[in-house]
Amino acid sequence: MQSFIDQSVCFIENHQDWAGVVVGLLAFGESLVLVGILLPGTTVLIIVGGLVGAGIVQPLPILPAAMIGAALGDTVSYFLGRWLGRGVVHKWPLNRYRREVARARLFFYRYGFAAVFVGRFFGPVRATVPLVAGMMGMNRRRFQIANILSAIIWAPIVLSPGWLVAKGAGSIPELGVTSLFGIAAIAAVALIVIAVIVLNRRAKRTAEPKARRV
Repeated sequence: MQSFIDQSVCFIENHQDWAGVVVGLLAFGESLVLVGILLPGTTVLIIVGGLVGAGIVQPLPILPAAMIGAALGDTVSYFLGRWLGRGVVHKWPLNRYRREVARARLFFYRYGFAAVFVGRFFGPVRATVPLVAGMMGMNRRRFQIANILSAIIWAPIVLSPGWLVAKGAGSIPELGVTSLFGIAAIAAVALIVIAVIVLNRRAKRTAEPKARRV
């Protein structure tokens, strides 16, 4: 894994014309069913964020590529779920990851649209929720809305830690709101907080009828 990380970062640093393509493929793999469980894409993207913060790599091809790759990865996983159906969890290779699929299935069953949106930000379910959404027959339009919105927010979040470290904590007040990653990070955090609040309220509403029945 460490060798893959080192080689990926080195390639991006030395072949900047291909940086957007490589980042897009990493984001794609990170969001793809099964591949996302095994691929250390997030680690590479955090380091790439540091390269952007250090001025070694330009942000313009990196950020859109991460967004597009993430959205495409979830889209492929979703359509695989629709095509293969619910029985796919009993077949190789998914039968080796039944716990991960079961966790994603429960998460999706409880939260639906919000599970697709928020699931991208949690490693244990990121690569399986889109597949489950397809298996469960989620409406395509609703899925793509959650998919694209979450990809737009996820990309700056995953890149921002490395970017902030490269910039240095002491220089953050001097960056101002004109900073691309500064704006994106603030917006992303705010939206995630809102999403968590919505999930908590929805969970309480689901639990109340059960409590009454008991």
